[in-house]
Amino acid sequence: MSDTRTPSPTDPAPYDALLLLSFGGPEGPEDVVPFLENVTRGRGIPKERLAEVGKHYFLFGGVSPINEQNRELLGALRKDFAEHGLDLPVYWGNRNWAPYLVDALREIVDDGHRRVLVLATSAYAGYSGCRQYRENLADALAQLAAEGRPEPTVDKLRHFYNHPGFVGPMTEAALAALAGLPAGVRDGARLAFTTHSIPTAMAETSGAPDDPARGTPGGAYVAQHLEVARLIAAAVAERTGVADRPWELVYQSRSGAPHVPWLEPDICDHLEAQHADGAAAVVMVPIGFVSDHMEVKYDLDTEAVAKAAELGLPVARAATVGADPRFAAAVRDLVLERAAAQRGEPVTRCALGALGPSHDRCAAACCPNPRAPRPAAAEEA
Repeated sequence: MSDTRTPSPTDPAPYDALLLLSFGGPEGPEDVVPFLENVTRGRGIPKERLAEVGKHYFLFGGVSPINEQNRELLGALRKDFAEHGLDLPVYWGNRNWAPYLVDALREIVDDGHRRVLVLATSAYAGYSGCRQYRENLADALAQLAAEGRPEPTVDKLRHFYNHPGFVGPMTEAALAALAGLPAGVRDGARLAFTTHSIPTAMAETSGAPDDPARGTPGGAYVAQHLEVARLIAAAVAERTGVADRPWELVYQSRSGAPHVPWLEPDICDHLEAQHADGAAAVVMVPIGFVSDHMEVKYDLDTEAVAKAAELGLPVARAATVGADPRFAAAVRDLVLERAAAQRGEPVTRCALGALGPSHDRCAAACCPNPRAPRPAAAEEA
């Protein structure tokens, strides 16, 4: 029998669950090395080296803020969905720490759900921010199949870097950080838009092969970040009346071998250059991160702030979107957009700037694995 019902404006069909998929993080000192072993599995890094790498976590009691912030986002999504009549249960799983992705998918299928949308807590194209999540999804689905459990159909929400529900809160955060600077340096403050550095080779292959943004210097990863930076810088200029405020896209959290080229400049090097150039102050805007997790708390709030203090350069750091209600509403918008498209209905896709909305399904050749090809879920057939 065919389905003759009329879909409502808040109908998620054919989807019956949403999975919040994140990186994960330790929640105590005893978790740090096992967590880092999960992150670096297959690379042969000794435990002694992992303990050294984990010193950033130990400075904060071995606790990463990311899990608590995901709990807050989970609550914000459930609240927004309930208030707007969207009947869609929301689950949470991580790639590298409890609650693990495979456990979340087990719970989803055991609860009877078979069509799952996935929200990855990464806004941009790139191997680490998109394809690796899809590889982990493929691994988890294979594990369910090996256990004899039903294997759900899984789709991933499109990149949301230029959705108003992401750009808007980041703009407000940049303005709030500017307002927190001393009045005498506020108008002369410059903007440093920060994101995770990645190897330049990985950046250049980021995005779909036919994506015009991939043909730009740095590929889609850099192009998408530059687009967000331009949007926020323009909005800040309009709101503050400072039309010629300098800004730049800079990078942080490099972790690779010294001989491998990574995206630059590093935020601390950038602060030194800005100080030498006579900048009155710098506002760091972490557009590459959804929440204030460890790489924000250490690399910006600890290391970059210490460098600025050494230079005598006033700095402020803008908040990330976190569990902002506008971001939760954006996720609802993306869910309903994707559901309508899946039903074959006309869809208006919300996106700011010149790059337009991202694709629904990643191409098989999107953001290739830099080590070896691996199966990935939620991609074009």
